Amino acid sequence: MNKTIFITGAAKRIGKQIALTFKELGWNIIIHYNSSKKAADDLAAEINNSNANSAVTVQGNLDVKEDVEKIISEVLDAFPSIDLLINNASTFYPTPIDDISEDHWEKLIGSNLKGPMFLIKGLKQKLKESNGSIINITDTNLSKGVANYSIYSAAKAGLEAITKGLARELAPEIKVNAIAPGAMLEPPDVTWTEEQKNKVIDSIPLKRMGSEKDIAEAVKFLADSDYITGQIIKVDGGRSL
Repeated sequence: MNKTIFITGAAKRIGKQIALTFKELGWNIIIHYNSSKKAADDLAAEINNSNANSAVTVQGNLDVKEDVEKIISEVLDAFPSIDLLINNASTFYPTPIDDISEDHWEKLIGSNLKGPMFLIKGLKQKLKESNGSIINITDTNLSKGVANYSIYSAAKAGLEAITKGLARELAPEIKVNAIAPGAMLEPPDVTWTEEQKNKVIDSIPLKRMGSEKDIAEAVKFLADSDYITGQIIKVDGGRSL
């Protein structure tokens, strides 16, 4: 029986690359999206063209309780097992202290922390049955603090905290780890100037930007490991040193 990976925010960018990496391994793939329906459908079609009937899509807003419950139900029905949950979906935008609102709090905490926690709760039994893994995608910049991103940072820091707590709580059946990307891509809908890009590269010891593939390879490594849990793996070219 093929193994199954469920990736939130899988239609584009890092999530898409993780899906394509596990396609090459012959896994079943559950592609979650919120608003990127065409990108998700196109990705599922690409995967199914290579491995028939191995990819499905599920839609839902991780900020909304009813949507999260629907996602859990559809994921449980999609394939016989769930072997790997990737909490990749994220909302990211600045919230200077003078502009913070309840809406900002709900959206940033919802997708980055609340949604992942309740997905884990809902899928826990299936993951236990397969001795599966959970990998949360966080952010390498948490260790330094980032001005104007206090709510986002709080949410991602919370995700790292539950990674460690649940690694103890769900052991020995389920391994729980996190990957903290560094400079991989420009933020959504943002194009950096060459000056901005070079400034970022100058701060990285390996002197290059990372790529989606670097994260996907780290996911693959953790999925293959039988003796790593509760860890935060920084994939940032040494920028956090």
